[in-house]
Amino acid sequence: MTAALPACDRTIAVSVPVATPVRHPRLILATTILASSLAFIDGSVVNVGLPAIGRDLGADGACLSWIVNGYLLPLSALLLLGGAAGDRFGRRRVLVAGVALFALASLWCALAPGSGWLIAGRVLQGVGAALLMPNSLAILGATFNGEARGRAIGVWAAVGAGAGAIGPLIGGWLIDVVGWRAMFLINVPIALLALYLGMRYLHDTPNPARPTLDLKGAALASIGLASLTWGLTVASSTAGIDPGAAIALVLGAVFLVLFLIVEHGCGDDAMLPLALFSSRSFVGLNLLTFLLYGALGALFVLVPFVLIEVNGYSATEAGAALLPLPVVIALASSTMGRIAGRIGPRLPLTLGPLIVAAGFFLATRIGAGGSYWSTTLPAMLVIAIGMAAAVAPLTTAVLASVATSHTGVASGFNSAVARSGGLIATAMLGMVLAAHGAALVSGFHVAAIVAGVASAAAGLCGLILLERQP
Repeated sequence: MTAALPACDRTIAVSVPVATPVRHPRLILATTILASSLAFIDGSVVNVGLPAIGRDLGADGACLSWIVNGYLLPLSALLLLGGAAGDRFGRRRVLVAGVALFALASLWCALAPGSGWLIAGRVLQGVGAALLMPNSLAILGATFNGEARGRAIGVWAAVGAGAGAIGPLIGGWLIDVVGWRAMFLINVPIALLALYLGMRYLHDTPNPARPTLDLKGAALASIGLASLTWGLTVASSTAGIDPGAAIALVLGAVFLVLFLIVEHGCGDDAMLPLALFSSRSFVGLNLLTFLLYGALGALFVLVPFVLIEVNGYSATEAGAALLPLPVVIALASSTMGRIAGRIGPRLPLTLGPLIVAAGFFLATRIGAGGSYWSTTLPAMLVIAIGMAAAVAPLTTAVLASVATSHTGVASGFNSAVARSGGLIATAMLGMVLAAHGAALVSGFHVAAIVAGVASAAAGLCGLILLERQP
């Protein structure tokens, strides 16, 4: 999933106004890349480690879901607040705080004695990522201008995709050689280098406006998403909705409705101005993003899990099995971006998700015997081609769907929606992650079909809701 997220996030940098010229722009670029890479690496490497974590800590399917979602939940709910905090208190200050928190949380995860402690550490990692991600991108956007900005964002996106791609491979090797705790320790030297560069070379530009922070909106969104995720996780783990899960689902819906009411009352100070949703294209783009990235999030959790548990892959081999997807996306997305610039985003954002759907249907051959080359690789390649057709047009379409004054919050919200899709999808995988043998294969095939249907629905959103462009 993280391999496609750099393209989804890059609109945040594009939407930031350029500040006065700064010294050491290359070192500033290196700082933003290192900070963002923490989130990209950790978002992908943990998926490869789930089988080892489950065996070592005795974690059931629900706990494994929360080890993933403990990170995604605060990142989804607090991403917009992290950007607003940078605007108010200084992007350098909030970035450094986020990187420091991420490093400490990584140490916490590496030393966790049980699954509950590990989930708590993952939550702290998610909070740190919500602080560092939008501010690293905002610093990047404010440092460069014109063609230099385009090149810098391209380098940032390429390195982010590479980090997301190489993370499972390196993490798998560390799991096989040292143990799963080592995959959290690789964050520490990266964070220390980012802290050193950030403290030395980043400088804040005072913001006389000092925008207010929508703490009430952030709290309601976090509680609502947490309740909804908890209810879905419990329901998926028990193959039914018991009273506790039902209460959690209802509370989640109530808090999210309250969030919308509060945002409506906050007007221009809202974390999420509801005026954005007056654009039909903006609504369609975010529905498409939620469905497509939700399907992709389920893929990145389940495929390595099935390959390790059913087909006997090592963690390194499972990480390498996913490598074709980010490689193809990185190589082909720029070409698709140029094509979309000529023909408009509607056709690529219709055909791309439909191709992804075909890849998910091909994935139903994984786990039922056969070699990697005849089962896993064809599915990965088809999904990658479809994602490459969609990710670049999606970034430009989000910016074009709203007024210029709202591009920053619109792009940040779209990034949060992408992660929320993975959050909800992972919450529904509890029973699959708890299964073994033939039941695991069967559950995975059902999940792949559901992901294919969701991807096809995303394509229909692109066809029906996006406006035609010359």
